[in-house]
Amino acid sequence: MATRVLQRISSGLDRAKSRAHSAGHTVVLSRGLSTSSSRNREDSWFKSLFVRKVDPRKDAHANLLTKNEESNLYKIQFHNVKPECLDAYNKLCEDVLPSIHADKYYPCELVGTWNTWYGEQDQAVHLWRYRGGYPALTEVMNKLRQNKEFMEYRNERGKMLLSRRNQLLLEFSFWNEPIPRAGPNIYELRTYQLRPGTMIEWGNYWARAIGYRQHNSEAVGGFFSQIGNLYMVHHLWAYKDLQSREDTRNSAWQYEGWDELVYYTVPLIQHMDSRIMIPMKASPLQ
Repeated sequence: MATRVLQRISSGLDRAKSRAHSAGHTVVLSRGLSTSSSRNREDSWFKSLFVRKVDPRKDAHANLLTKNEESNLYKIQFHNVKPECLDAYNKLCEDVLPSIHADKYYPCELVGTWNTWYGEQDQAVHLWRYRGGYPALTEVMNKLRQNKEFMEYRNERGKMLLSRRNQLLLEFSFWNEPIPRAGPNIYELRTYQLRPGTMIEWGNYWARAIGYRQHNSEAVGGFFSQIGNLYMVHHLWAYKDLQSREDTRNSAWQYEGWDELVYYTVPLIQHMDSRIMIPMKASPLQ
């Protein structure tokens, strides 16, 4: 599989060079693709790849890459559970989390909740949405501190965990907003640690790339971090099973342009990780 990917990327590079020379331009391929000389070439073939030309120096990444008409904030939680406590932990979450999701008193929604199947074992992943941004998050946190059932849940949960961490995220403007879907599905959370300063390039390339990954309704949501590990991107995908995942991912290579986009985004990545996850019973994403 790795050999096939390298061959496809190499083929994409050959086509990219050919197209650039035929247009009368010489493409300078640098490791980060973000040198000042390439930015100044406004009429270059490289710039034509961008869906939206933005200058990261003129505005915050959050304002350039998100849906400006909305103010959704997301929180993703990773809970590493003691192996002997996983069933009890799942039961506890299924008893408490849906009630918070359904209560309009709290301006938040449970987007999805999963157990990791392949990746970090004995792990739970929860994704929450706060409509109204940081004020909504603060309101929910303050109200939950007054919720006796939730505080009991937290105390009991703490006895079952080995560790936990979270991040606050915003959603990319060109991705779908996650909505409930019927199952059964498996979910893949692909996480990319980008090189600092490359988030705008990533967003510009993926604004094109997402069009190649919508044919089987596999795209669920795309997010980038605001608090926690920075320059981190999460892509969430849904598939019927592992074979469907393999077939869907392979089919993207049949579309002209996908290989070039892969070629240009790979140098932006410092580290990447994949989790295959199974929805809990209470998850709106099944």
